[in-house]
Amino acid sequence: MKRLPYVAGYFYPQEPDLLRNTINSFVREGAEKLRAVGVVAPHAGYEYSGPVAGKVYSAVEIPASVVILSPAHHRISSLFALFDRGSWLTPLGEVKVESRLADLVALETDLISRDPEAHRKEHSIEVQIPFLQYFRPDVSIVPIMVSYQAGWTELNQLGQALAAAVRQFGQPVLLVASTDMSHYVNQKVAEELDFKAISFIEKLDSEGLVRVVTSLGISMCGFQPTAAMLAAARALNAREGRLISYQTSGERTGDYGEVVGYAGLAIL
Repeated sequence: MKRLPYVAGYFYPQEPDLLRNTINSFVREGAEKLRAVGVVAPHAGYEYSGPVAGKVYSAVEIPASVVILSPAHHRISSLFALFDRGSWLTPLGEVKVESRLADLVALETDLISRDPEAHRKEHSIEVQIPFLQYFRPDVSIVPIMVSYQAGWTELNQLGQALAAAVRQFGQPVLLVASTDMSHYVNQKVAEELDFKAISFIEKLDSEGLVRVVTSLGISMCGFQPTAAMLAAARALNAREGRLISYQTSGERTGDYGEVVGYAGLAIL
């Protein structure tokens, strides 16, 4: 199955050269390349979150295989929807699904459903792929979409399944958690709430992240995939999360009265 671009020309440029030049404008040339277990990266339109995404992807080594965990912004029929075969197309070309790694993940938990169709109209994985292609043209991916109905127990189970699959895979894998932070609050509130959530990411405290987001009502759309990624990273011996970049849409638009927050972190 080939998954066609859904938000090209909307969230990011549709013309290949313009897309490549846009990403290049966000890249930090000469940045130290960290060997990360995972990253947290935003998924808004590049006009708004591109600088943060560019900085975090500039800061880490991109291996040949990447698992991308994203929230479902629409209802899906399972807790975790896996795209297990085929490829994804972007204006920069075709990216193959790493089917062997996908199979290893699916075998580790019965909470995963092989459901490529669920991904057809979701943007939060798609917008990560051109950045990965820019830095690693031969990259292959395992896309997993996480339902908003998933609780901590299920998220931890997914994290442990990911860690077990990565160990069996036997090759370097980067885990990407796709999320934006606070939505449509003023700058001061966004910073206050977002840095509470970021503090738990830095400590790799996935259960604490779920607790603080739900108890304070932080509108971090991808806290669940982030929690699953952190659980996996901790099981894979990661020790800390390092904040690479944080900003809000206000720093792009000049409107600080109602912003969306974006954070980029490397999990080391």
